[in-house]
Amino acid sequence: MSLIVAGRFTTFADAEAAANRLFEAGFVQEDVTLFFVNPRGQHARFPIGGDRYVDPEAARTSKGAGKGGAIGAVIGAVIGVALFSAFSSPFLVLVVAAGVGAYIGSLAGAMSHTRGGGKVPEHAVPHEARDSGVLVAVHVSPDNQAEAARVLREAGSLEVERAHGRWQHGRWADFDPTRDVEPITAPSATTTAEARAEAPVNR
Repeated sequence: MSLIVAGRFTTFADAEAAANRLFEAGFVQEDVTLFFVNPRGQHARFPIGGDRYVDPEAARTSKGAGKGGAIGAVIGAVIGVALFSAFSSPFLVLVVAAGVGAYIGSLAGAMSHTRGGGKVPEHAVPHEARDSGVLVAVHVSPDNQAEAARVLREAGSLEVERAHGRWQHGRWADFDPTRDVEPITAPSATTTAEARAEAPVNR
């Protein structure tokens, strides 16, 4: 696995400017790549689209359809009986009314259990820590990862992260936008001052 440092930018222009700064700092083109990361939940990880095999907000749709269909059938049957008694309607009207009631009831029940109506627990919805933007990724070593993070931060990166992945042909081959982010925090002013004080002085 390769060690990778990445920074997120708002525009491609800012990302390209950051890449140029990395080149000026000594990083080679084969170790720097940039690409756009879609907003959360819009990564099209399946052939038909979407990031999950099943929408968690629709998990209880079938249960709602069953309950609604039963209630709708009863209501439709009651209406059919009323029409049958009041107007001497054919028995077919009773059957049709029950069927229409069941259909409308199942549709209403399914919709009521969709888009949060089914009270899906929060843990059923995966959390994504990475925001949308243009990511500048740098293939680094333990010796120069701090330098890459510094350059990205000074270039205006919104966040700087560290990751382990597969770097192939000048790009981050196994990048997964849904994985948790390991942020690299900027060194505090106190830490920087202490490091300078401990550095040997050449005379």
